[in-house]
Amino acid sequence: MTDDSILVVEDEPSIAEVVGLYLRRAGYQVSFAQDGLEAQKIIESQPPDLIVMDLMLPIVSGFELTRWLRDQSDVPIIMLTARRDEIDRIAGLEMGADDYVLKPFSPQELVSRVRAVLRRTSTKQAKTGEKSLSFSSMIIDPQTRLVTINNNEINLTAKEFDTLWLLALHPRQVFTRNQVLEQVWGISDYIDPSTVTVHIRRLREKIEPDPSNPQHLLTVWGVGYKFEP
Repeated sequence: MTDDSILVVEDEPSIAEVVGLYLRRAGYQVSFAQDGLEAQKIIESQPPDLIVMDLMLPIVSGFELTRWLRDQSDVPIIMLTARRDEIDRIAGLEMGADDYVLKPFSPQELVSRVRAVLRRTSTKQAKTGEKSLSFSSMIIDPQTRLVTINNNEINLTAKEFDTLWLLALHPRQVFTRNQVLEQVWGISDYIDPSTVTVHIRRLREKIEPDPSNPQHLLTVWGVGYKFEP
C-alpha cells in the first residue's frame, strides 16, 4: 500500500469499478466522483495526489474541471476519453492535463501511466541541491518550482515547468519531441508527439514577450526545440 491517493472521476459505474479495482490492487488509495461538481467538492476537502477523469462528465465537464483545477493546483491529471479526435486531446492538454488514455483501454496500461506520472512527480519534488537558473530577467527555481520574470511569478502547470526546466538546464541543446516525452513524461510510445508542441506553445504564451517571435523557446525545424539563454 502506498500513501498516494487517486480520485477517479467517471460517470460510468462499470468503468469506475474496473479502474478502482486495478488501482487498489496496485496499492493506491482510491476515491470516486460521478460528475465534475462532486469532484470539485472532494478536491476542496481532501486534495488527491492524482486525478483520473473522463472528459465527458455530467454537470461539470472534464474540460471545465481541468480548467478549474489549473487555476489553483498542479495536481497531475490523466484524461480518459472515448473521443479519438486529435482536437479534443489537444484541447485537454492545452488546459493542463498531463496525459490521456483512449477508451477502450487496458487497465494495466492505465496503472502504468499512473505509476509513471507519480514517479516523476515524487522524483522532482525530492530533488535537492539543484540551483536556480537565471537568464536575464527570468529565474527558474527547481526547489519551489516557480518561474519569475521581472519579479512577476508565472503560473505554470507541472508539465510546463518540467519541459522548461529540461530545456533551460541544457541551453542550446536541441531535443526532439520524443526525447522531451521520454525525459518529462517518462514514456514516448503511447503519447502523441503533438503533446510536446502544445506545451511549448503554452509556455511561449506565458514566458515570451512576443510568443509569435520567441526569444528563448526556439524551434529547430525538422528536429525539435531548444532553449536560447
